[in-house]
Amino acid sequence: MHPKKVWIALAAVSLAPVTQVQAQVIGSGVVPSARDNTAARSISFAASPAPDAALAIAVTGTELPANLPIDPATRGAVAAAMAANEFKGAAGDELVLRGIAGRPAVVVLGREATSHGAREVGGRAVRVLKAQKSPVALLGLDDAAAMVEAALGAQLGQYRFDRYKSDAGAPAAQPLAVVGSGHAEAASTWSARHSHLAAGVGFMRDLQTEPANVIYPETFVSRTRAALAGAPNVTIEVLDEAAMRRLNMGALVGVGQGSPRGSRLMVVSYRGGSGAPLALVGKGITFDTGGISIKPNAGMWAMKADMSGAAAVMGTVISLARSRAPVNVVAVAALAENMPGDNAQRPGDVVRTMGGQTIEIRSTDAEGRLVLADAIQYTIERHKPFALVDIATLTGAVGAALGVEYAGLFTRDDAVAERLLGAARETGEGLWRLPLHPEYAKAIKSDIADIKNSDATGAPGASAGAHFIGHFVPETLPWAHLDIAGVDWRDSDGPITPKGASGYGVRLLDTLARTWRAP
Repeated sequence: MHPKKVWIALAAVSLAPVTQVQAQVIGSGVVPSARDNTAARSISFAASPAPDAALAIAVTGTELPANLPIDPATRGAVAAAMAANEFKGAAGDELVLRGIAGRPAVVVLGREATSHGAREVGGRAVRVLKAQKSPVALLGLDDAAAMVEAALGAQLGQYRFDRYKSDAGAPAAQPLAVVGSGHAEAASTWSARHSHLAAGVGFMRDLQTEPANVIYPETFVSRTRAALAGAPNVTIEVLDEAAMRRLNMGALVGVGQGSPRGSRLMVVSYRGGSGAPLALVGKGITFDTGGISIKPNAGMWAMKADMSGAAAVMGTVISLARSRAPVNVVAVAALAENMPGDNAQRPGDVVRTMGGQTIEIRSTDAEGRLVLADAIQYTIERHKPFALVDIATLTGAVGAALGVEYAGLFTRDDAVAERLLGAARETGEGLWRLPLHPEYAKAIKSDIADIKNSDATGAPGASAGAHFIGHFVPETLPWAHLDIAGVDWRDSDGPITPKGASGYGVRLLDTLARTWRAP
């Protein structure tokens, strides 16, 4: 007997080839926020305070200034309260009063009789009265210059970054008026220069604070382009990885080769004067894991701000260009993301720079000096500056040595050092000169290449990093290296620097550029 034949009907199955492939998405592809930070108080200048304004009165001792534009009854009540509270009026002293002459609040603030003291009292005024819903009037500044400095301090002190807080309660945004007899001159100076300086610092702080899934080389470039849109006498050049490879920039491209986000070199030239430019070159590592030489997890989140040097030079050129400063500057950002991907460079690799120098990679976590090496060579060759200053969050060693009050200054030239130290004194952005001893240069020599980027036994870490960068700067070119790794981020509030991104370097470099011209 033969077995039955069983026929099974199979459903038709399409074997047509797939013609649509999902496009590669780097990151989640979901934007974390579509809104901006909440509005801050606008800044203005006036001869007298608005009737409904809270008052912040700056003093330099136990007496109220003679020319305060307030009525005698208010003056008498405030003076009596100061005496009753034994208020000394020293820098940092604060006395908060309520129920004075129908004002929402009256705050008396002691200050130093200096420009730095004026900046700080402006910052303290907006911070003490942060929750006050009414307008605020700041009184007691003695001239137009002090009024402008107070306005700058207020703008810097009220900075906030809250765009990612879904329940952010917006602080009061009623205006702040700086009141005094020099109001007209102060308003003109503020509009012409200091408001743009404040914007440059704010731009830097925003970039430092943004997470690395928002700011990476490509978006750093687009943010800077947008900030400079319409600014006079500005040209922008951006090199992608292909362009950098053609120029043999193996050091800069090598740092970013482990990341799917391409590296960039951004060059902004502002020509507001004559002669050769001052070059400002910034380290722009938009996130630093350490690469294959990976960092420990603790504190790695802060490596989103490892592009602070690049943000500083771009904040500076924004200030200079927007204020039409009569100077020539080229600002350069060396941008890369340092990730431990399957194509990442390794310890032991040797890379070649644009100028033909070779570097042995001893640690992929000493990456900032690598991107600066190519950026500096490109800047010198293509833009012929009369002097060059680089700025970078380069070494933890400088923070251990100097804390949060000073950035490290390295230079071969005493005259260059004094220029920078003078700008530091004027702006309050502290610098401390550290040594470039010839013996330290020997520590960066490599057994198989021209130099090595780490393991510089016998040299202090910050000095070794400075010597590495100086290797790519001709001896005849005035040069300084600023290591800002200890001052780029603050763990507590200050009068003009709220907790978080400091914005360090914009005010310093802005002042330097305005006072240091080509010979």
